[in-house]
Amino acid sequence: MYPTASAINRPNSEFQNALFIVAGIFSAAFGLKSFLLSSHFIDGGVTGVSMLLASAFKLPLSVLLLVINLPFVALGYNQLGRRFAVRSVLAIAGLALVLAVVPFPDVTPDLLLTAVFGGVFIGAGIGLAMRGGAVLDGTEIAALLVSRHLVLLKVSDLILVFNLLIFSVAVVVLGTEEALYSMLTYFAAARVLEFVLNGIEQYTGVTIVSTQSDAIRKVITEKLGRGVTIYMGRSGYGKQGEPRLDRDIVFTVVTRLELPGLRTVVQQIDPKAFIVQYRIDDAQGGIVKKRALH
Repeated sequence: MYPTASAINRPNSEFQNALFIVAGIFSAAFGLKSFLLSSHFIDGGVTGVSMLLASAFKLPLSVLLLVINLPFVALGYNQLGRRFAVRSVLAIAGLALVLAVVPFPDVTPDLLLTAVFGGVFIGAGIGLAMRGGAVLDGTEIAALLVSRHLVLLKVSDLILVFNLLIFSVAVVVLGTEEALYSMLTYFAAARVLEFVLNGIEQYTGVTIVSTQSDAIRKVITEKLGRGVTIYMGRSGYGKQGEPRLDRDIVFTVVTRLELPGLRTVVQQIDPKAFIVQYRIDDAQGGIVKKRALH
């Protein structure tokens, strides 16, 4: 659960950014106050650390969110830019203010519903804020900065390790049951965050190696309405001892809803086609649908 530069610096108008951030603040605050806090569950990241400290030392959560998050935003100023830093400071301050002054109802005493829907609203809130060019949690920035000095670990690895430590401490501070429910909250938040950022039309890059590359190209461009890139490759020595022949390689970008149809038509043209697919976090330009705001 971490932002990319393209996710943070989308070319939206500032008014649109503000709407996303405000919606994110109220969604995250609702998830915290209407679900998690009354049941003593926590989320991951810096927000989880703030909630643990608030529970252990009876300190106001709104103050802890400001005190712990803002230093990470300041450290990330050079990496992500002034506009990001300003938006994030305002977003975190707004979340702290809403938590302090806005009353929210306690929705349900059911622990499972609390964990799942608390995570849903928090994940949606963080995702909306990121679509507006800000963050509500400084974990990602901290991991990004630390990863520069730890070559063997990626940002996602550091976030995972950090959250494992948080939930391990939660077992001691809150209890085993509360810690397990909190992990469920974090997983729910992570999935919703991914959906808010990428939507149902998450893009997939597909590379196709086939002797029928021209026919595949025509199907993709004419039937599926997608653009393709053709680049030259050379076959290796396969099981049949084929010589090294020049071969066109087809690359295209589709949504995950279009992926099954693409694989079907490729298999119909060439059952022996070699297909490699991989997720793309964002795509812009070319023949790509404009992503709807989910």
